[in-house]
Amino acid sequence: MTDRTPVSDADICIVGAGPAGSLVADRLAGAGYRVVVLDAGPRFDSAERLERQERAIRPYYDRPDVWDGDPERDAYSATGEWSYPLNHARVKGVGGSTLHWQGMVMRLHEADFNSGSERGVGPDWPIDYADLRPYYADAEAELGVSGADIPFGPPREDPHPMGAFPPSYSDSLFAEACDELGIAMHPVPNARNSESYGGRSECVGYGTCQPVCPSGAKYDGTVHAESAEAKGAAVIDRARVTELEHGPDRIEAAVYVTPDGTEHRQEADAFVLAAGGVEIPRLLLLSESEHYPDGLANSSGLVGRYFMDHLFAGAGGRLDEPTRQNHVGFLTSESHQFYDDADEEHAPFKLEFFNYAGPSPVEMALSGDDWGDEQLERLRNGYGDHVAVGALVEQLPREDSYVGLDPERTDDLGNPVPDVHWNVGDRALRTIERVNDIQHEILEALGADIQWTAGPESTGPAYHHMGTTRMSADPSEGVVDANLRTHDLENCWIASSSVFPTGGAMNPTLTIAALALKAADSIRTRL
Repeated sequence: MTDRTPVSDADICIVGAGPAGSLVADRLAGAGYRVVVLDAGPRFDSAERLERQERAIRPYYDRPDVWDGDPERDAYSATGEWSYPLNHARVKGVGGSTLHWQGMVMRLHEADFNSGSERGVGPDWPIDYADLRPYYADAEAELGVSGADIPFGPPREDPHPMGAFPPSYSDSLFAEACDELGIAMHPVPNARNSESYGGRSECVGYGTCQPVCPSGAKYDGTVHAESAEAKGAAVIDRARVTELEHGPDRIEAAVYVTPDGTEHRQEADAFVLAAGGVEIPRLLLLSESEHYPDGLANSSGLVGRYFMDHLFAGAGGRLDEPTRQNHVGFLTSESHQFYDDADEEHAPFKLEFFNYAGPSPVEMALSGDDWGDEQLERLRNGYGDHVAVGALVEQLPREDSYVGLDPERTDDLGNPVPDVHWNVGDRALRTIERVNDIQHEILEALGADIQWTAGPESTGPAYHHMGTTRMSADPSEGVVDANLRTHDLENCWIASSSVFPTGGAMNPTLTIAALALKAADSIRTRL
C-alpha cells in the first residue's frame, strides 16, 4: 500500500510533480536536502504505454480518455470573452502535462525578456536572456534535446546535446516553396532522443508522440521524479494540496487530502509551488487569512492576473502528389525568420511545418464500416496528399485575463473550482492575419489547393498556461522576484510558466525547466 503520510524533518516541500517540480526535487535531493513532492494526480505505469498508445489512436469520439480524470474533482469554469477548454490538454499526475506534450523545446528570444523596451508593449522581465542562458544549457542537458543551429534564433554557447532529427518528406516539399519565397527553415529542437541518451531509447518512430511515446524516447517529468526518488526524495501521488498554512511572512505547512479522505499537514523549511499556471494561483487564493485576506502572497493583488496563452494560426490544403503525412508524429521543421520583427502593432510568431496534416489512415480505417477493397479505396482517396503550416502567436498580458475562484461552483472537496477568464487583444489578432498571409503564400508556392484557414475568428489556445504569478522587480507589480521567490513570503518559491511576465511565441517548457533550475539554485543559497 502506498504511504501517503507526511515526511518528518523535510527541508523542502514541492507542490506538483511535473517537469518543474521534478527538476527542482532532483536537483535538491542530489544536493543532500530532504525533499518531499506532493502531486494531486496518480502515477501512470510505464508498462501501460502500449495500451495507452492503442487507446490514443482510436477515433477521438470512440475512446475513453487516454489519461484518467475525474470530472468533478477537475471541474472548472470559463467566463471570459474567449472560451477556454481547460481540461482538453492538461494532465494531473506524476509527470504533469509532459505526459502528453509534443516535446518541442526552444529558447525564448533575447527581445522576449525586454518587450517593453524593445517592442514598446508589455513589461520587461527583471532578468534578461544572458541571466537565463546558462540555465537553458543546463535544462537542455537534463531533458535531452535534439537540435541544430537556428537561423534568426538567440545565441548559444554549445550545440544541442544530440543532433537534430532529419526533415520529413513533406518538409522537403515545403523547403522548395520556402526557398522560392526566401524563407529560412530549420530543425525543431525536440526533447526526444535522436540517439540513446540518459538511459532512454532513441526514437523508434511509433508516430503516436502526442499523447503517448511507447518507447520512452520523448522526455516527460517522470524521468526526474524517478531520479529524485533514487536520490532520497519522497514523491507522494494522489495528495491534493488544499491550503498552505502560514504566518505573516512564512509558509508553515501544506495541507493535503489523500484518496481515503484523510487530511495531512506536510511541514518543511521551504516550499516550492510547481503545479502550473492554473492550480498555483488557485491554491494561493484558497489560502487566504487575516494576514492575506485576498489570497496568499497577494499583497500586489496580482495573483491569478495576466493569464496568457499562445494563439494558433494555420492553413492547409491538398496537393496533387503524395506528401506522406502522418508518418512522423512530431514536427521536424519550423522558421523563426519573422519572430524579431515584432513591435507595437504585431506580435512575435514562429512558423511550424506540419507532418501530420489531414486524416490518419488508422483513424480512417477504425471509424468506417467498410472492409477490404472498398475500405482501401476510401483510404487512398482521403489520405496522403495533405499539407499544412501552423504558427504560435504571442498574446500580450492583460489584467482582465485571469484565473480566479468560481463564486458558486465547488469541487468534490467543497473548494471553489478555478475560473479561467481568458481575454485576447487586437495585437494578437492582427498578427494572426499577417501569419495567414504568409502561410497562404507558402501553400500557393507549393501548388496546394487551400481548403482551410485558422484565422482570427477561429483561432484557439495552444494550452500553455502562463502569467498568473508574474515575476517583477517591484513587489507591487508582481508576485515573485528575479530568483522566483515570492515577494511576500521568505520561504516560498514558484517554478512555473505562471511567473512569465510576457509569453513570447515559443513553447514554454524549456524556459520552465531553466527557471526551475534557477529556483533550485536560489533555494540552496537560502537554506
